[in-house]
Amino acid sequence: MSSQTVQAAALSAQTQARFAREVAKYPADQKQSAVMACLSIVQQEQGHVSPEAELAVAHYLGMAPMAVHEVTTFYNMYNQQPVGKFKINVCTNLPCQLRDGGKALAHLCDKLGVEVGGTTADGMFTLQPGECMGACADAPVLLVNDRTMCSFMSHDKLDQLIDGLRSAEGQA
Repeated sequence: MSSQTVQAAALSAQTQARFAREVAKYPADQKQSAVMACLSIVQQEQGHVSPEAELAVAHYLGMAPMAVHEVTTFYNMYNQQPVGKFKINVCTNLPCQLRDGGKALAHLCDKLGVEVGGTTADGMFTLQPGECMGACADAPVLLVNDRTMCSFMSHDKLDQLIDGLRSAEGQA
């Protein structure tokens, strides 16, 4: 399969237009600087960054595919496989562990009926450990879909979060 075919298969015209807006923010000889934005766009549109999408981003930006893969694998905000509608990352760094981050993660595992890294059978929730989120004093902390930080997450607050996300999804 040619690289043109890979690009056409992985990137819609709308995606390429969004890429072009990101690339335009950088000097012409530094368009690879838009790699993180392009990977975010792919994830927003496809739910995760597949190997085919990495290859398409590399082709679009004129980068080595391995360089794009290195970015995808370095940052935990990029999903390399499909995840649930709600991805929950619980901070498991030492300061949060000392303030019950591990207990919060275990509570969510029990409530959702999944192992760490797992996705619920209904595809609604994926539960993952996370690295420092910069809110150690607010532990335990978690991120929902890499965007919404929740602090001071007692078991009651965790239950309310999960129940609230489930009920909001049921109304959508």
